[in-house]
Order: sequence, then structure tokens, then C-alpha cells
Amino acid sequence: MELQIARQIIDTLAQGIHPVTGEAMPEDSPYNAPPVIRALHAVSRALEGASAEPAEPTRLRRTPPPNAGKAWTAQEDAALELAFDAGIALKQVAQELGRTTFAVEQRLVKLGKVGAPAGGGRYGAVTQ
Repeated sequence: MELQIARQIIDTLAQGIHPVTGEAMPEDSPYNAPPVIRALHAVSRALEGASAEPAEPTRLRRTPPPNAGKAWTAQEDAALELAFDAGIALKQVAQELGRTTFAVEQRLVKLGKVGAPAGGGRYGAVTQ
């Protein structure tokens, strides 16, 4: 069903008219209850600007790095340790290894190159 037709049906219901028969809805019909009428009008307004084409996502999803979620190899560990010892920026190391910066940071913790954050969480201890 096209959105324009759906909106017409919603508008008809909001006016208290049966969309198929064109007759007025009975007084005790749920479609005549004020909250339902307001809800139908809200849906109609929401459909007003909608088109049949899918809407653009409001936030573009990033493509994960090629090695995200994969097990680390001995060669990657060695390259990471060398890069870390050489003082290369973690962001650059992550790009070269096809990993996220967070994954590189966590691997450095596992390899004993850096200490784990206080409290064990990603951002350290939580204070309240």
C-alpha cells in the first residue's frame, strides 16, 4: 500500500468516517475517542512528509575495519609491540592493522604493554 493511500485512510478515520463504506462511525466506536482521534492526526502529520522511497538514515553507519572481531595473529602482536615501542600513534597503528583504536588499546593491555584502566572498565573506575 502506498503511503498516500494509507494517509487518506488515517485521515478518514480521524474524521470519524468508515474508510470503506463512507458511513459515520457509531458514537461508541473506539475511533471516536479523543485520544484515538489525536493519535490518528499525529500519524497523518507524520506521513505527510513521507515518500514512498526509503528515507535517508539520519546517521550513517561506519564500516568496521577489515580485521574487526578477528583473532589476533602472532605477526599482528609483534607488529603492534614494535609500533608501540617506536611511539607510533595508536590511531595509525589501528589503521595499519585493520583494527579499531579500542581493540589496539585492549590488546596492549593483554600484552602487558600498558596497565588496565582502574576499575577494569573501558573508561576506568566509576565514581559516584
